[in-house]
Amino acid sequence: MYGNENIVASDVRKAPEGFMANGPFVYADVMNYPMLERIVVDWRIDWIVHYSALLSAVAEKNPALALSVNMTGFQNVLELAKIHRLRLYSPSTIGAFGPSTPKDDTPDLTIMRPNTIYGITKLHMELLGEYYREKFGVDFRSARYPGVLSADTPPGGGTTDYAVDIFHHAVRHGRYDCFLSKDTRLPMMYLSDCIKGTVDHLTHPTPLPQSVYNIAAVSFTPEELASEIRKHLPHFTISYPDPARPDFRQAIADSWPASLDDSMARRDFGWREEFGLEKMVKVMLAKIQAQVDSEKKNMVSNTPAAMTA
Repeated sequence: MYGNENIVASDVRKAPEGFMANGPFVYADVMNYPMLERIVVDWRIDWIVHYSALLSAVAEKNPALALSVNMTGFQNVLELAKIHRLRLYSPSTIGAFGPSTPKDDTPDLTIMRPNTIYGITKLHMELLGEYYREKFGVDFRSARYPGVLSADTPPGGGTTDYAVDIFHHAVRHGRYDCFLSKDTRLPMMYLSDCIKGTVDHLTHPTPLPQSVYNIAAVSFTPEELASEIRKHLPHFTISYPDPARPDFRQAIADSWPASLDDSMARRDFGWREEFGLEKMVKVMLAKIQAQVDSEKKNMVSNTPAAMTA
């Protein structure tokens, strides 16, 4: 929208050569405030889109690191937004809710008592961002993401990542061992919808009535997802954990909403999803099948020709 030359991408790892050819790229450690401030000043930054965080399952295994990255990292960019008058967008999550939150059609404003490190850090982010908006006039914006499905990147340590992993196993192996129970319903959305909703929220020209919004597209269970996959891959099978010995991620999923009420986002900045379950499954399977076909083609082209006597 604004030209690659106007977007400064960053990470704590070196970017691939092809990526760096598209526009500016810098090393940025969110724990290092002076480094972040130098980037803001040198590159004349006016918006920060802050995605640095340890996700739910990874955070539960390393709570100290999650507290450090998710909370201190956010506080650093928030302070920069105050001092340099930046617009700040940082996503929240359904993990910011908790076991006492209403499970169905969970509204934007409700009981929020998360019982995971990830959720606690994201609720901290929401409240601190809202405080800086009211106290200092910071243009802070956030959306509570559901599970986000993409065929382009591997699962990244989230509890909802089963809904990505299942497609890879369905195409490559014809079976999947799910770590959640078959009837665990969670809100989800396809990556294209997530990007569209984020951009619409970030670029809305006038101050919005609230800082944090629910956005969602569809809710489903692992069994419902598997049934939709079987319409395209009839021989696909799925297994579930023994109820007597659930995976630790089951407790995380059980503390989250089954569906979200995102009517405020639809009203205030025109949020509309384009991908339901059927369309999402078709696209995911097609993309992963294309990846598999490409891998096979590359293997054949890299195999030395058979020698004959």
